[in-house]
Amino acid sequence: MSWQWFHRLGSPRWFYEKTTPWLPWLTVFSFALIITSAIWGLAFAPADFKQGNSYRIIYIHVPAAFLALAGYYIMAISGAVGLIWKMKLPFMVMKSAAPIGALLTFVSLVTGSIWGKPTWGTWWEWDARITSMLILFFLYLGMIALQQAFMHRDTADKASAVLALVGMVNIPIIYKSVDWWNTLHQPATIKFTSKSTIDPSMLYPLLLMVIGFYCFYALVLLLYTRVEILRREHRTQWVNDLISAADKRG
Repeated sequence: MSWQWFHRLGSPRWFYEKTTPWLPWLTVFSFALIITSAIWGLAFAPADFKQGNSYRIIYIHVPAAFLALAGYYIMAISGAVGLIWKMKLPFMVMKSAAPIGALLTFVSLVTGSIWGKPTWGTWWEWDARITSMLILFFLYLGMIALQQAFMHRDTADKASAVLALVGMVNIPIIYKSVDWWNTLHQPATIKFTSKSTIDPSMLYPLLLMVIGFYCFYALVLLLYTRVEILRREHRTQWVNDLISAADKRG
């Protein structure tokens, strides 16, 4: 079996050229979905019979939390592929995913705290879900710090990949924390294997917002990775040709 196609996927030049047409489409889709679902969720979804309007922060909190976890998978898988097949591009994706994941985890923690005050009567509680999310935030910060700590890029990439893989232990703990421990957090209300316990009038705009966040995440990750590619490949002929063509245009 030829692995030529697989290694071509790991080419920074191939990735840069193939993703260029995706950017305007992702921009349009992500903003259209986020604006539509925000208007739907904030203006037309009914108030919760217990929490009133304070629950509406889920339209930011839940998508941010979902992507904070999904982004860590992307980072860890990219690190593993880079280590195993010694490709450059996965390490660039891994590095690009770290600051985005850190920001999303921070947003999840802050919005959760804002939601917790009117719901639980406290801004912060050291329960299993919140604590494991805080550990996730520190893992992302550790990834960013490791990239800056080493002078040699290969060493930084390999050390970051190992940290990403070790940190994967925390992800199932976050997922199952509300089931394993009886804490302030309610059990998951959005379920894929059984009926969700959230009313459809609230669920549909939330799902649309989640899709919008995923499109926006893909857009930002592509932009970060493309900048990282240009930074690491700036001595190659194809990048010089790209810069020359851009200068001629304007």
